[in-house]
Amino acid sequence: MGIFSNFLSKIKVNNLLNKPDLDELAKELIAADLGADLAHSIIDQTRKLKSATPEESLNSVLLSHLSKKSRAITTNSELTAVMVVGVNGTGKTTSAAKLARYFQNEGAVVLAAADTFRAAAVEQLQTWGQRIGVEVVSGKENSDPASVAFDSVQRAKEISAKFLFVDTAGRLHNKSDLMSELEKIKRVIEKVTPVREVLLVIDATTGQNGLQQAKIFAEAVQVTGIVLTKLDGSARGGIALAIEDYLDIPIKFIGTGESIDALAPFNPDEYVKGLIS
Repeated sequence: MGIFSNFLSKIKVNNLLNKPDLDELAKELIAADLGADLAHSIIDQTRKLKSATPEESLNSVLLSHLSKKSRAITTNSELTAVMVVGVNGTGKTTSAAKLARYFQNEGAVVLAAADTFRAAAVEQLQTWGQRIGVEVVSGKENSDPASVAFDSVQRAKEISAKFLFVDTAGRLHNKSDLMSELEKIKRVIEKVTPVREVLLVIDATTGQNGLQQAKIFAEAVQVTGIVLTKLDGSARGGIALAIEDYLDIPIKFIGTGESIDALAPFNPDEYVKGLIS
């Protein structure tokens, strides 16, 4: 990403941060989708911090704004049920498949195609399932998503699966309907087994809109972690920092490409290093 690499190269000559430098840094931070309030908070902290170099100061301050919560998936001794939520177009369905692929080595995995309002989403998940050898539970088009979720958890139990990933709807007639549907899916699954994680998929390139999405979903369902897609090569990957600072929801995985294996655990040190290197 290297959002601040050009800026830092300018000040390495004297290793000082004067007011014009800080003003320029503020503009860089805002352009990177951190938002004005967070950008100015980072500026104030960087100015006060006494480190060997401005780069070290910025690195330390940026790290301090990331969540301290665990980034590991909370597993169950038997079946670990995970809901994958988010608006359409963020890579939600593909992320569900990538998660199934990632955890395949730990035992049997089941995918639930509970985004029944989009035939393309169901077909996409079925295609991924065939490619990676993971069973996909689906229903008829426009069938009850909660019914699909219930069938999937029953099937996961039958085959002693270790993981169940439930792809959910990303859009209904209005926000209230969508959130009610997600809550219903969660209730139905928990008749059989606890939902251990609710992972929200956010597209890194949507900037501050991604933060607004995170706020809306966090208000309606208990989001436990975030999957950040399209972070590869993005010049605006600062949205990850903004989400964690404002909502204290840890980013658990990042999508780094189009292939089924292009999913990696989020590493805060590497992320910040990537921002400033």
